[in-house]
Amino acid sequence: MSVFEFRSAQELGRVLDLHAVKYRFFGKSGAILLGYSGTTQDVDLYQEEIERGKDFIQLRNGPFDLDLIFAPDGIERFDDAWKRRVEKHGFPIANIDDIVGSKQAANRVKDRESLPRLLSFREWLRGIK
Repeated sequence: MSVFEFRSAQELGRVLDLHAVKYRFFGKSGAILLGYSGTTQDVDLYQEEIERGKDFIQLRNGPFDLDLIFAPDGIERFDDAWKRRVEKHGFPIANIDDIVGSKQAANRVKDRESLPRLLSFREWLRGIK
């Protein structure tokens, strides 16, 4: 399994744009594209919700792991989160507040462990605006 890199985002973004998929990079992969200095082994994409089925789909057989997220913790509606997105490097990326809020709402051990650094990063981002 490889680590998420900018090249991964470029490849994935090109395919999604080709098929007119409305998406945002989310989770740590989104934070990394915003400048966060952490690493992740998977790419989290938040896309428009589906009417039935799972909250997310995990794809594990490609050059990197991909999680397609339809109902992230802490986010009520795709359209509201879409309005808060930011564009960076030509990619739609979830707002850092949505990334942090989702980690807080999920409350998994790995999310609680990464939250202090993500919160510090969010404060840094706010300071450079």
